[in-house]
Amino acid sequence: MSQRSALGRVLGYGSAKDGVGEWWTQRLTSVALIALGGWFVAALLALPAHDYATVAAWMRGTWTAPALLLLVLVSAWHSQLGIRVIIEDYVPEDGMKALAIALASFVHIVLAAVGVVAVLRVALGSVP
Repeated sequence: MSQRSALGRVLGYGSAKDGVGEWWTQRLTSVALIALGGWFVAALLALPAHDYATVAAWMRGTWTAPALLLLVLVSAWHSQLGIRVIIEDYVPEDGMKALAIALASFVHIVLAAVGVVAVLRVALGSVP
């Protein structure tokens, strides 16, 4: 006996048996973002002042820059996965879907690169 609906049997729709890995990755990046975001907010609130010199000195700490880089990269990855799912679900035409996914991936790569460069410039002291 089949567990599929009558319409599903007629149309041949069912599980594509794909996407579980992306689903788990998005859940794991969500958990990582909760932890990293909580650390980021708590660390900023613990600073004595929020001027550039204080924040730059904080970013030069031993573990701060790597954690900020992780926050930037995981945020970009999580966002890219979410946007990709939205595009796959709501863009009907295959050509436009492929173009939109490629464009979204490119934009996320650029944003991640800009974020990494910004953190490194401040953390390494190359910005006055």
